[in-house]
Amino acid sequence: MSLQFDFLPQTAFAFLLVFARVGAISMALPGIGDRTVPPRIRLVFALAMSLILLPVIQQTLPQLPGALNGMIAALIGELIVGMAIGFTVRLIISAIQIAGMAIAFQIGLAFAQNVDPTQGTQGTMVGTFLSVLSVAMIFATDMHHLMLAAMHDSYTLFRPGDALPSGDFASVALDTVEAAFRVAIQLAAPFLVFGLIFYLGLGVLTRLIPQVQVFFLAMPANIAIGFIMLLLLIGSIMVWFLEYFSQALQPFLL
Repeated sequence: MSLQFDFLPQTAFAFLLVFARVGAISMALPGIGDRTVPPRIRLVFALAMSLILLPVIQQTLPQLPGALNGMIAALIGELIVGMAIGFTVRLIISAIQIAGMAIAFQIGLAFAQNVDPTQGTQGTMVGTFLSVLSVAMIFATDMHHLMLAAMHDSYTLFRPGDALPSGDFASVALDTVEAAFRVAIQLAAPFLVFGLIFYLGLGVLTRLIPQVQVFFLAMPANIAIGFIMLLLLIGSIMVWFLEYFSQALQPFLL
């Protein structure tokens, strides 16, 4: 009696395919893929998700190619699919960052910048706050389950070994960018209207009373009213963004 290990090459190839896609998605997901999360944590998460998904989607995986270039081409294809899905989710999250930037410009806090932990770059204080809050709300409302479901459903929508749907990826990317800018302007709309009225009033005041030091009056009032509006509207902004987030992920769900 002898042990047979003929299944090991196919199993190793299947695991590498799953890890390539899941790892690429994990590197761009909000929360898990943020710059402040240590790379080891992201790697462990990708390995754990790959081990969980492998038995579930193993029937959709192709057979081990007979040549090395076939294996490399399959891995590159999975990396491209994973990065396309991950960065699409990142584009969805960018809506709240753009909205925060627009709000900061309107309430006079455009120059108050700090490090955005979700991007690892400088960002406005309001944009950074809304970005961190949105990620926290996604996990608090269990909407991260949609991202995990998208990982699983992607193997039905984009079967490994098939031709890459580059046209579909480009269409989804354009639609996502358009929707992100539209939602960002909608979220910041009350502050845009406030800024228009406020600065129009300042212009009239300057014409009527030139002796008034408008700058010293405007800046404190602008920031104070802006913070009050943000306090009153933060709940509606988050609810609207979460609804947009769930709808934007629907193309990747069955």
